[in-house]
Amino acid sequence: MLAQRKEITEMQENTSSLESRVARLESDVSHIRSDVSLIQVDLRDLRKTMDTRFENSDAKLDALGAKVDAKFDTFGANFDAKLDALDKKFDTKLDALDKKFDTKLDALDKKFDAKFDGLDKKFDAKFDDLDKKFDQKFDSLAAKIGELKVWALLVIGGGVLSVVARALHWF
Repeated sequence: MLAQRKEITEMQENTSSLESRVARLESDVSHIRSDVSLIQVDLRDLRKTMDTRFENSDAKLDALGAKVDAKFDTFGANFDAKLDALDKKFDTKLDALDKKFDTKLDALDKKFDAKFDGLDKKFDAKFDDLDKKFDQKFDSLAAKIGELKVWALLVIGGGVLSVVARALHWF
């Protein structure tokens, strides 16, 4: 019974501190709402002024675009002919340069292939030498391992035979 009363009094104390916190939160929320409504009003005003500025800028850009279009229309006819002539001249120069570059590149490719083939032959010779040396060393090592196997069999067999002889009291 005492435990229940103790819990009830603790709950009452907790609710009183909780009520003050909730009241503070409600106050803060009301301030936030008023701030948000002020921000919304400011945004509406800003949107209106920005819209009018953009409309003015669009009108100025349209007028400027019309002037530029008129200048380009008069300039464009002569410019297209000059540009076509320049394009043909550029194409002929570029073709000549391309041919020259191809011949130089072919010559360089041939030189590179010759050098590479020489190096390839040198490396092949060196690797063949190394391969022969390795095979000789491997063959000699294989022969030595074969000899060691015989000696190992003799030693192990002799050891086993001596253990058996001792166990059977042969000596």
